[in-house]
Amino acid sequence: MIINSIKLSQFRNYEALELEFHPGTNLFFGDNAQGKTNILEAVYLCGTSRSHKGSKDKEMIRFGQEEAHICMRLEKKGVESRIDMHLKKNKAKGIAVGGIPVKKAGDLIGIGSFIFFSPEDLNLIKSGPSERRRFLDMELCQLDRVYLYHLTSYSRALMQRNRLLKEIAFRPEYRETLDVWDQQLVRFGKELIARRGQFVRELNGILAGIHRKLSGGREELTISYEQSAEADQFEENLRKGREKDLRTCMTNCGPHRDDLCFTVHDADIRRYGSQGQQRTAALSLKLAEIEIVKKNAKDTPVLLLDDVLSELDGSRQRYLLENIHDIQTLITCTGVDHFVENHFNIDRLFRVQAGTAVMEIP
Repeated sequence: MIINSIKLSQFRNYEALELEFHPGTNLFFGDNAQGKTNILEAVYLCGTSRSHKGSKDKEMIRFGQEEAHICMRLEKKGVESRIDMHLKKNKAKGIAVGGIPVKKAGDLIGIGSFIFFSPEDLNLIKSGPSERRRFLDMELCQLDRVYLYHLTSYSRALMQRNRLLKEIAFRPEYRETLDVWDQQLVRFGKELIARRGQFVRELNGILAGIHRKLSGGREELTISYEQSAEADQFEENLRKGREKDLRTCMTNCGPHRDDLCFTVHDADIRRYGSQGQQRTAALSLKLAEIEIVKKNAKDTPVLLLDDVLSELDGSRQRYLLENIHDIQTLITCTGVDHFVENHFNIDRLFRVQAGTAVMEIP
């Protein structure tokens, strides 16, 4: 899959911008705070309906405007598709595929696959559990329409249950209605737990070899899925923890409390790993993500690299660049030195400055 073009109107710091991409490597360079990341964010948002930063729609609309528009043209196996997205300050976003409005973000699944890699992702291993859950959910939502449905349903039930727990403190008679939301949590939570476990097993099968090469054969990396409750014990644990939930006014058990553990030679590198180990593991994870998308989607994803190379040492830069030559890549950076030093081919070069992006000769 490749992106042929994107058109922005009133998005972030862009009043109007239209770009045509090369099927290979597209490099956006310029000083900080000029709008490089905003281009990658627009691509990811239009392809997935979500900002990689978790930004709200109104935050991505250009200052002083009420709406923003993105139009992206994709090509998959020789067939072109068009995705239009309207962001509105006080209403839900509007999405259309091929000019036909769609009601759910899930309708975008299967049209394209996108992998976003930012400096923040290099800190994924040492970040909190919420960031690692977010990684799981963002990837699985792109790969699996059913997972997206289960996650949305679970999140809705969790929100309602937590709201009810707070109300019970003032209206004890509402306590008996907790069973309704417990059933919903268990129903959808079991599905999330099972699919996440399957995904982690798949990741491990690909990740080990990548990390072995990145570490020069010195390290064996393993990921394990840490569950606050096993799928078959979720209902019982929820029931046993009800009194604690009532005291704290929140649901303390379920997939919304799960985590990923990264171990090297039986040591938990979330806590005991060096920064180098943690960053190498994060890079291995992203490269494994590319391979999983290729396998499951039967196609290549578009890779969005947001100023990552400046955060990697020379050997990791070279390994990353050597492993992305066969997929369309959009890269942001402040300069082109990393690419010249590594003799990396740049197919299309854009200089980004004050809300403009002008193509230059590589």
